Amino acid sequence: MKITCFKAYDIRGRLGSELSVEIAYRIGRAYARWLKPETVVVGGDIRTSSPTLKSALASGLRDEGVDVLDIGLCGTEEIYFATAYLNLSGGIMVTASHNPIDYNGMKMVREGSRPISADTGLKVIQALAEETDFSPVEPSQRGTYRRISCSDAYIEHVLSYVERSKLRPLKIVVNAGNGAAGPVLDALESFLPFELIKVNHDPDGEFPNGIPNPLLPESRHHTSDLVKSSGADFGLAWDGDFDRCFLFDEQGEFIEGYYIVGLLAKAFLRKHPGEKIVHDPRLIWNTQAVCREFGGEAVQSKCGHAFIKQVMREQDAIYGGEMSAHHYFRDFFYCDSGMVPWLLVAELLSVTGQPLSDMIQSMVEDYPCSGELNRRIDDPQRVMTLLEEHYANGAVSIERVDGLSVAYTDWRFNLRSSNTEPVVRLNVEANDRTLMEQKTLELLGLMGAD
Repeated sequence: MKITCFKAYDIRGRLGSELSVEIAYRIGRAYARWLKPETVVVGGDIRTSSPTLKSALASGLRDEGVDVLDIGLCGTEEIYFATAYLNLSGGIMVTASHNPIDYNGMKMVREGSRPISADTGLKVIQALAEETDFSPVEPSQRGTYRRISCSDAYIEHVLSYVERSKLRPLKIVVNAGNGAAGPVLDALESFLPFELIKVNHDPDGEFPNGIPNPLLPESRHHTSDLVKSSGADFGLAWDGDFDRCFLFDEQGEFIEGYYIVGLLAKAFLRKHPGEKIVHDPRLIWNTQAVCREFGGEAVQSKCGHAFIKQVMREQDAIYGGEMSAHHYFRDFFYCDSGMVPWLLVAELLSVTGQPLSDMIQSMVEDYPCSGELNRRIDDPQRVMTLLEEHYANGAVSIERVDGLSVAYTDWRFNLRSSNTEPVVRLNVEANDRTLMEQKTLELLGLMGAD
């Protein structure tokens, strides 16, 4: 059978036509045949389809003789944590994160929470799931199934990133988006001196307040409005499986993920000068400037969690960040977490006494950026060739690390095709806001995009 839900980094598809109980079962068996694990941990997000798909996945694993540990409702990073903390052979999270309500999917790791992507096994798992005639097995040959909890150990680990004695009372708006973040925030709350003002807090697979995707401007008002009306110190919002964390300053203004990367890089390098910081190629100047100022080494990687994690392991980097709000930590098994970043920011606010807007003001002024602009283009490669030819004269560098990056002394851009959606993504930065805005309009015009 043809299975179309396998993507570059994970599994994601429309329920019924692309991802079903049968397909989930076949994926479980294929994953087990490829990896040959002894024990695998599974979990799922709040989507109403997740428990059924997770059960089918577990059945497939067990029919291949694999023992299954189920941690229930969780975020993706809790699977990363459980896999590494329990020293298991692998882990699978059933989630569609911020995708529409009629979608679901899976994120897979192997031992040590190393990612499984198209280049490191996902294609093989797809082929096995499609082509193998899986025969029934005797009950005595099946693996075991057990519900467990790693919540206490996970909470303890997350809290280890900050010095709690330095934290001062802060008022923080937290918007779980009716996803899986709510229970974790409740568990953290008792250990922290913060007043958490909760909105869209209870997990609800029907997503009554919309799909949790704070990258969409229309999804931000719940958080922004409450920050302003409550006088909070800052605001937070997560996607459905809370592996991405989005921040709002004390004025309710959304902060581009690019500047949070710089803020966290600064926080780590203040404590650990000389360490390496990994960043993606979309927007780079601010991160590089922070590393120069605080004695760190900036290391560039292709976009995407599999590439970032690989480079972090190779370089033994202490922190890595993508402007898409994925933040990676060496001590979190080189994986991304949506809970660690906001705790680090809260610690910074506590220690410095500065409002969040002041902490990022110089970065925003010195390195204004367009934010990521997504456009549907029929022939991305033709457009990239056109732009390279148009801007080659006078450029100080032209790179194809990931898409096309062209830099001048006072501005640069990156254009790349998405690995997860049928769009191209444009990012522009400059040392002057007017110049950045002019060049953004110029590039969109050349691309033939609105």
